[in-house]
Amino acid sequence: MDNRTGEMQVFLRVVETGSFSEAARLMRMAPSTISKLIARMETRLGVRLIERSTRRLSLTSEGRFYYERGLQLLQEIDQIEQELSQGATTASGIVRVNVSVGLGVLALEPLLPAFWEAYPNIGVDLSLSDEIVDLYLDRTDVAIRIAILPDSGLTTRKIGVTQRKIVASPAYLERCGTPKTIEDLVHHNCIGFSFRRALPVWPTKENGRITDRLVKGTLLANNGETVRRMTLAGVGLARMGDFHVRDDLAAGRLVEVLSDVIKRDEEEIHAVFLGGQHMPHRVRLFLDFIVPKLQSFLNGAPSPTR
Repeated sequence: MDNRTGEMQVFLRVVETGSFSEAARLMRMAPSTISKLIARMETRLGVRLIERSTRRLSLTSEGRFYYERGLQLLQEIDQIEQELSQGATTASGIVRVNVSVGLGVLALEPLLPAFWEAYPNIGVDLSLSDEIVDLYLDRTDVAIRIAILPDSGLTTRKIGVTQRKIVASPAYLERCGTPKTIEDLVHHNCIGFSFRRALPVWPTKENGRITDRLVKGTLLANNGETVRRMTLAGVGLARMGDFHVRDDLAAGRLVEVLSDVIKRDEEEIHAVFLGGQHMPHRVRLFLDFIVPKLQSFLNGAPSPTR
């Protein structure tokens, strides 16, 4: 009997858990059975779906394609059965979302109560992290990313643009002086980020050319909210997105410096997700509700949290 749907379910569970052994435990199968099943699928298809290593599994491009299309197919089967058993579908399920700490705290979290008023049967599994996640292996439906996006098979919706500014507290500037030139940065404590893609440089404009200026400081943090709080505490200078510090700037808790000599430093913000036109209904509803409101926030709407 042809059981390709069952094999597909096993493959999806391996991808979602990132482990043969964990997938085997959840499906009550032996790990060796899982491994043989995936190997048999790869032999039948004539392609490698998963790269194995001692640390973790990773998908090949063929594996990503199979995962996306397999996920769509199984979701369509579920939807057909729901329609037959219930007579109509009701938006339900879990949307797994990853967003940077600052944008999540300031802009996304305050929107969730209104979202649940509109869609009470849709749950949200929210992860706040400034790291770039793998949507496939981290079981993420939507990631909101502040970064240059690499080419991939993922679908994106542009939310907006954030301009980065160099800021400090009045107490720090009174104690250490206000930098007037790019060269002054070497005399200041420049708070930085520790995640993998972060570099210890700030882009600056010198003699009409854009230059990456190496900076140093006593603190590296893996998220923007920690950097903001330490900047407010007078620890040093920080380079942060304007949406993250605009309330602090307006209230005088932070002061922008070097605005006339640094380059216009912008990054785009996108919602990145799987499925394209065939995404699950719950994910489409979440994006249609959240994205316009995040766009409004980035365009200057007040932060609901401060």
